[in-house]
This record gives sequence, structure tokens and C-alpha cells, in this order.
Amino acid sequence: MKVRDKMTMNVYTVSPGDSIRRISELMTDMRLRRFPVMEEGKLAGIVTDRDFRNATESSVVLTEKKYHEYLLDTIKVESIMTTSPRVIGPDADLKEAALMLVEMKVGGLPVVEDDHLMGIITETDLIKALVELLP
Repeated sequence: MKVRDKMTMNVYTVSPGDSIRRISELMTDMRLRRFPVMEEGKLAGIVTDRDFRNATESSVVLTEKKYHEYLLDTIKVESIMTTSPRVIGPDADLKEAALMLVEMKVGGLPVVEDDHLMGIITETDLIKALVELLP
């Protein structure tokens, strides 16, 4: 089974210059946890719910809503994203993707072919594949 068979193809992306409020809204509205960061049509990085939490959680922010709102509008994706993320190709074996996720201790990998974002393969996609295989 190949990554292309199980990857999520309709991926919500963000730009480096977006405020992290966009991340917050996408996490809430779409119930997603990771977003490829695109710049000029190319993958520039990835930002996750963990990156977002690390940027917004502090005792001051948690006690003062106005500071939280200020951070959401002020902090840019580029300041919290992981640049040059590891990627996988759509023709890689699903097992290779699973091993990479375990080795790297991450929940998803952008799927890239010829410098074009094709989708994302996540731990949820892998669990769905496993469920299909189990009797």
C-alpha cells in the first residue's frame, strides 16, 4: 500500500505571514492539528497544535484574555513553524511513512512530489488504514 492511497489530499495550508489566529480558527473549526506552511507555491514549513500551544500558553496569557487575543493577532506563523520539515513522496510505502512518524515522534508528514504539496499523511490516516486491514 502506498502513501498516495491513504493520504489526506485536501489540505488546509497557511502562509508564513498569517497571524496565528488563523491556526487557532482552523484547529477549532476544522478539528485539525497540523498545517503545511506554503510560500510562493512551495512548502516552507509545518506548524502544529503543539507549536501553537507553546506560543500562547503562559500564566499571564491564561489569566488575561486581552493578552491572549493580542498574541493571536501579533504572532506570525513564521515565528513558530518548523522550517524545512521532513517530507515523504506519494509512492513511498505506507510502512515507511509509519516508521518515519514513530522515529521522528511526529503526527504527520507533508506528501511532496516534484516540489508540489500533494497532501499529508497523518497518524489518523494510518490508523484508518489499519482498521481497514483488520478482520
